[in-house]
Amino acid sequence: MTTDTRFDGGHAIVELLRVNGVDRVFTVPGESFLPVLDALHDAPDIELVVCRQEGGASMMAEAYAKTTGRPGVCFVTRGPGSANALAGLHVAAQDSTPLLVFVGQVPRGFQQREAWQEVDIAALFGTVAKWAVDLQDSSRLPEQLTRTFSTACSGRQGPVVLGLPEDMLFEAVEPQPVAAAPINQGYPAPKAMARLQQMLQQAQRPLAIYGGSGWDAECRQALQRFAEDHGLPVATAFRRQDRFDNGHPNYAGDASLGMNPALAALIEEADLLIAVGTRLGDITTRHYQLVKAPQPQQRLIHIHPDPEEPGSVYLPELSLCASVAHFAEAASGLPAASELSPARQAWLARAREGRETWQRPTQLPGPLQLGEIVHWLGERLPDDAVLSNGAGNYTLWLHRFYPFHGWGSQLAPTSGSMGYGLPAAIAAKLARPERPAVCFAGDGCFQMTCQELATAVQYGANVIVIVVNNGSYGSIRMHQDKHYPGRRYGTDLLNPDMVALAQAYGAGAVRVERTEDFADAFEQALAADRPFLLELIMDAAILRP
Repeated sequence: MTTDTRFDGGHAIVELLRVNGVDRVFTVPGESFLPVLDALHDAPDIELVVCRQEGGASMMAEAYAKTTGRPGVCFVTRGPGSANALAGLHVAAQDSTPLLVFVGQVPRGFQQREAWQEVDIAALFGTVAKWAVDLQDSSRLPEQLTRTFSTACSGRQGPVVLGLPEDMLFEAVEPQPVAAAPINQGYPAPKAMARLQQMLQQAQRPLAIYGGSGWDAECRQALQRFAEDHGLPVATAFRRQDRFDNGHPNYAGDASLGMNPALAALIEEADLLIAVGTRLGDITTRHYQLVKAPQPQQRLIHIHPDPEEPGSVYLPELSLCASVAHFAEAASGLPAASELSPARQAWLARAREGRETWQRPTQLPGPLQLGEIVHWLGERLPDDAVLSNGAGNYTLWLHRFYPFHGWGSQLAPTSGSMGYGLPAAIAAKLARPERPAVCFAGDGCFQMTCQELATAVQYGANVIVIVVNNGSYGSIRMHQDKHYPGRRYGTDLLNPDMVALAQAYGAGAVRVERTEDFADAFEQALAADRPFLLELIMDAAILRP
């Protein structure tokens, strides 16, 4: 096959990306989609970010979607490349993030012969993607890519995977003028909103839980006013803490791992739960114990963009199939409560006091107090700083003691994916260079994607990486100690010199072993003109705040 100046399948794809507002693409290049790379060469309005591993590329694309509110886009090659990308796809599926993953595929004449690196797109990705298909006809690219964008962004948002046969990308394509894909979202009916207001007026112990995807700064502000107007305590779902200002007097805390017992009691004792955007998953409901399935002990109002979600686990008394943004618009039209009963006022005060007590840093043995460090960061960083993390017990300190004030300030995988923090911070910094981007990672978590430090250096994404190093897979060790006391096995880590590793990639780095040394080290990191790693040395025996 030879290339020429014709408008081919690769150029058609890039043009459709441009029409739909894509300005950045993440990839590990492969020979299976060379025409796309060639077309991107002539598309200066779309930046190509070359990553070091496909899992890092798909996680960056997913985090970029969360940061910008537009679909993330990732190109990977077939076989091993697509298998690696599955890590970020799973994050997008469980986090309801619009993500487009294009997989270079074997030529059409080779398919279904187990050709070199061939992969069955539908079989491999079908259980995590909203749509997974091998494209076969270059003339249908405008139709199928329009469907791709619409599917990823409509209803409950999520990932879409398209297989791109190599030979199809070289075929000449007749250019077709195509508009941007439509996004289809439901709007709550006036009768449903009237019923919601009636139920809220009747409640003495109401509690809202905000979560899910499809949020932006405008709808968050509207739903904050909704809580104020109705004297409504608000909890945030697992790793969705930036859906509500954590310093607001109506904030009740995050329904998360290591949940505040006072918040757990609020959820259990509430006589009305208003779930906005969230699926009410197992972490938010403490493994379905705080909200019983299928019939909750609380009256339940469930607002969700997917009509199949309310009723799939819990039977709501009122369900509204609507996007968060459309619900926020409708909620803004409800008249504010004229006066709260003494019982409602006491309930709101109880929620606030429980959260304030829980957020005070704890004191633990050793010279480095992670709670104090996270609390200090909450006072030092601006409200719009972005904090990202992967998975591990170190996240318990971050989620409990850091106050997420600004919209878009948290990037954390509800799927519990290790390695997510660094790619997410890089994507956030590329999208919003003016905002500080700080990644929290455990030593095991960091080493899942640490090679992406090279990507950060190459593209000038000056992220700050805080590695909490306790020489172990701490969360697994905690569960092991609980179920098999005295029989730790397979959870110790022999780590590299983290400072030397970061410096080898071209980043700055400092090791911190005492609380009092952290502030100066962090100021050094903030002032640096390159990515910077701070290694915090923790005692492996300290597994939770």
